Amino acid sequence: MLAQPVRAGKDSGCPRFAVGTWVLRLMEESLMLSIRAATVSDVPLLMKFSRELAEFERQPDAVVINEETLTRDGFGPQPKFRSLIAEWDGQAIGYALFFGIYSTLKGPGIFLEDLFVREAFRGRGIGRALLSQVARIARQEGSYGIRWEVLDWNESAIKFYKSLGAAFFDELRQVLLQADALNRLADG
Repeated sequence: MLAQPVRAGKDSGCPRFAVGTWVLRLMEESLMLSIRAATVSDVPLLMKFSRELAEFERQPDAVVINEETLTRDGFGPQPKFRSLIAEWDGQAIGYALFFGIYSTLKGPGIFLEDLFVREAFRGRGIGRALLSQVARIARQEGSYGIRWEVLDWNESAIKFYKSLGAAFFDELRQVLLQADALNRLADG
């Protein structure tokens, strides 16, 4: 009997051929994808990814952070964030950056600040794999869940997140106090 093509994942776009327990193409592609924790030597890469994400989000001038700050904040004595790097056949092609949060209603959680995969590698399940790794970390650490934001025009991301079962809170409004307003409030 010939193998019949089936989908590797709901939206993965990765066909596989199943014969008994053999999963040929999926195995081949999973060997090409690896996810690892970022190290201090990845700081220049994290900067590059941040700029690419800002460009994708139509905010090319939004990145004002520098490598020194990223090094201190991510890899110093009191890290403020963690990051995962996705590599395809040894080439860095995406990342997730996240940090701990706390809810007085639910306890500890994780905030996903960035989830980014380079355009040429989208549609291969890499974003899902990164998010799955963050979910495993959240579960292992006893987090109530993962929170993140998505731009309202990013329909493909919204569809993807809905397919995962993510809840959207349209009644909540994002609030940010920064720069002069932050200084005025701090002063008095």
